[in-house]
Amino acid sequence: MQERGKMETENSKKSESSEKLKMAIAVALLKSKLLLQKNNSSNNHNTNNGAGAVSSSADPPPPNSRSDDHDSLKWKRKAKERKREILRLQEDLKLAEDGMQYDLFPQNAACKCYFYDNMGILSDKQLEDRRFNDVLRRRFLRQVRIKERKRRRDASFKQHVPGTNSDNEIEQLSSSVDFLVELCDAISPTNVEDQAFKNWSHQAVDFILMTLKAMLPVGDNREIIEGIISGLVMRLLRRMCNGSHADDSQHTESNACFYVQHLIRKLGSEAYVGQRIILSVSQGICTAAESLLFMDPFDDAFPNMHNCMYMMIQLIQFLVSDYLLNWSEKEDLEMGLFEDWVSSLLHARKALEILESRNGLYVLYIDRVIGDVAKKAGQSSLLQRLKPNVCFSLFS
Repeated sequence: MQERGKMETENSKKSESSEKLKMAIAVALLKSKLLLQKNNSSNNHNTNNGAGAVSSSADPPPPNSRSDDHDSLKWKRKAKERKREILRLQEDLKLAEDGMQYDLFPQNAACKCYFYDNMGILSDKQLEDRRFNDVLRRRFLRQVRIKERKRRRDASFKQHVPGTNSDNEIEQLSSSVDFLVELCDAISPTNVEDQAFKNWSHQAVDFILMTLKAMLPVGDNREIIEGIISGLVMRLLRRMCNGSHADDSQHTESNACFYVQHLIRKLGSEAYVGQRIILSVSQGICTAAESLLFMDPFDDAFPNMHNCMYMMIQLIQFLVSDYLLNWSEKEDLEMGLFEDWVSSLLHARKALEILESRNGLYVLYIDRVIGDVAKKAGQSSLLQRLKPNVCFSLFS
């Protein structure tokens, strides 16, 4: 009887524990179901309001949900960064297509060749810098093509039909000359010290000189080349002498004229260009002397003409001092042209003698230039090839 009672007691305990286990499982399932329903209703509510799936602080989402949200945010961030990069590249492309030169050459970009370091300084050494950056050259050509494309929207503009390599070189030379002149014409008080102007003008001068060195030995299209170079010299000299504006300060305009003078000086490193510059400038001195002779000293244009006279004499002095010996050593001089500009320089001196009563410094300065020409010619073989009458006038 005792054993039977013990068995009944154990069975009752087992049934009681089994019922408790079932009850605990049922309660756990119910809680899980309620929690799942609550999360679903919260997600649906946030989706309808467009606020995204954000878990309640009181009921944090399961670990898997938190990981999914992190990955989603990461990819959204990457997508936004990629979109911003695409928009930036599109903006850069648009600026480049519109010819925005400041985008290609930032305003704080330094000109690495020190192109303008010797501006206005007399030097016996040859002012030459052979460093040439191919990247800058390609950017310059791209900018020239952009401007040329805009100009050619007028169908009547085209002068040369691109076909042979010579035609393309002529076209590039002409476009580069126009680009440089337009750049000089656009100098204003706000951009005269601008690095962008310095970089573009340097690349234009280098490209023009390189193109001439490649084309002149071939001997083709000499008349076309001479017309382009003569036009370039005439336009730059006009800008150097007649570039003042009514609203420009005297200091700023003088600065701009010196920059143009320095560009002409650099172009003169090529004998083909330099001799034509000296001839044009010496003829300009004669014309300016005649104008000053009949001009009222109180005329508003008199100071500008006076400054122009000094700048022209100084320009010849720079070219003779920098390059005459080098031209002679390389045998780049055209003797006929050399005799022409020496005779023209002597004629300019006679024209300035008439103004000696007004300003004797003109004659003093041009005598110094003529003496420098005679000295350089005496140091080379030029005297042996000069005509006797020109040689006599030079040393008399």
